[in-house]
Amino acid sequence: MGSFPSDIDIASKVKPRPIKEIAEKLGLKPEDLDLYGDDKAKVHLDALPKRRKGQGKLVLVSAITPTPAGEGKTTATIGLTQGLAKIGENACCAVREPSLGPVFGIKGGAAGGGYSQIIPMEDINLHFTGDMHAITAANNLLCAAIDNHLHQGNGCLLDPRTVSFRRVMDMNDRSLRNTVIGLGGRTQGVPRETGFDITAASEIMAILALAINLEDLKQRINRIFIGLTYDRKEVRAEKMGVTGAMAMLLKDAIKPNLVQTIEGTPAFVHCGPFANIAHGCNSILATKMAVAFSDWAITEAGFGFDLGAEKFFDIKCQYGNLCPSLVVLVVTCRALKMHGGAKKRDLKTPNVEALAAGFPNMEKHLENIGKFGLPAVVCVNKFATDTDEEVDLVVDRCKELGINVAVGEGFAKGGEGMKDLARLVVDNAKDCTGSFKPLYDWNDTVENKIETIAKEIYGAEHIDFTAQAKKDLRTVKKFGYDKLPICIAKTQKSLSDNPKLLGRPKDFVVTVREIEISAGAGFLVPITGDIMRMPGLPAVPAAENMDVDNDGKVKGLF
Repeated sequence: MGSFPSDIDIASKVKPRPIKEIAEKLGLKPEDLDLYGDDKAKVHLDALPKRRKGQGKLVLVSAITPTPAGEGKTTATIGLTQGLAKIGENACCAVREPSLGPVFGIKGGAAGGGYSQIIPMEDINLHFTGDMHAITAANNLLCAAIDNHLHQGNGCLLDPRTVSFRRVMDMNDRSLRNTVIGLGGRTQGVPRETGFDITAASEIMAILALAINLEDLKQRINRIFIGLTYDRKEVRAEKMGVTGAMAMLLKDAIKPNLVQTIEGTPAFVHCGPFANIAHGCNSILATKMAVAFSDWAITEAGFGFDLGAEKFFDIKCQYGNLCPSLVVLVVTCRALKMHGGAKKRDLKTPNVEALAAGFPNMEKHLENIGKFGLPAVVCVNKFATDTDEEVDLVVDRCKELGINVAVGEGFAKGGEGMKDLARLVVDNAKDCTGSFKPLYDWNDTVENKIETIAKEIYGAEHIDFTAQAKKDLRTVKKFGYDKLPICIAKTQKSLSDNPKLLGRPKDFVVTVREIEISAGAGFLVPITGDIMRMPGLPAVPAAENMDVDNDGKVKGLF
């Protein structure tokens, strides 16, 4: 038997339907769209007020703690959307836009997989409609304005040593994490230490994902905390005078992108903040459009439930006035075996003992879902190397816990392989009648909000604040940012802040080493462990296996 075709080979054999036809499924008219060829479009923001009276149910797809083996959360999200369409439901998905850094680094593609993909996958994974470049340009315009302000006399008396807003690029480049700029003499600017973050981790990305219109976007840009004056007063981005120009760069990027799945189901792809160093969700606008224009809006949040999903509920849903109806938790035998002690090299070998030993990780995430007052169903995302015995063991454990469960085969079979999960979702999703509740009150103290997340969601025994974090807390309180929600930056590899602690660790301490103010985005970022905002490339980057032939056909994007 031949090997399974690559993602790009599968996608390249599908002829996309005209995007106008996909838009018609959502009740969108040609005048609501800006076309990017025949297979991509941006949707005008004023299309949202025209939505029909009914509101679709919002379903969040999350996952257990991820491992290098992969969980296929985006694949499950797209597959579920296709599965709902297969059983006659009007469904649409809203997912994040890939970042070039991970695409060229490890992932090699982030538009789903197998027969559950969004297309055109090569465009989505590369330049798409230019949103990432617009975010990068807007971010770096503000940086240029800050350094120009320092060079041209520094009317604000901004202390260069306190400037926290950094340049970005959409690439993994560890050599740019820490830099010194302004060298070369008086005409070259004011020397200072700074660095680069990846675009997906930038505050501009978070702002775009949380803004509800252009006016809100500009207000959020104005509120960006830049640094302190020499007499310790705050300086915001509005002082730099380039908010209008930044909004101009983002005027098209704020419009959600409409594409389709391999099976012709509508899909919004918009914004891509990372969940380990940002809030990890696609835009409020894209999700609102999915809810408004379909009966079932399926969305995802990055990494495990402890990261993207918690931030989805406590940040995005609060700012967007969104009310989810159900959570689908994606589980894989491979990940459970790793959490149970198996090595990555041995994951293709049947091992029910390691599988069972990994159950506590799944169980912790299921407990966490319940803390938000929402029902949950489990999708056992089946890989070709999984044995029936292993899959049955996971299914039986879920039933013992009283959790509805279905085996998902969206990768191999597309929507047909997700019909059982789709039926479960329809049967278990509740009307949004107030059962959903956030984890904490924004008006609580910053310390209590961090502690609530760390203890309730991660399972920490204690929270430790370094001297720098305590200093940052005083700054937060001094300038009135203590009522903002919390967006903890933490490793995705563990429930703890130590990536080596797999499974369900206990009796651990979460150390907050500093707290960043993202006033424009509207949250505080406690940074834990060794987390950083600029990833590096692996020893063998995925980019080394990519190419384009003389006819322009892309190869190697998985």
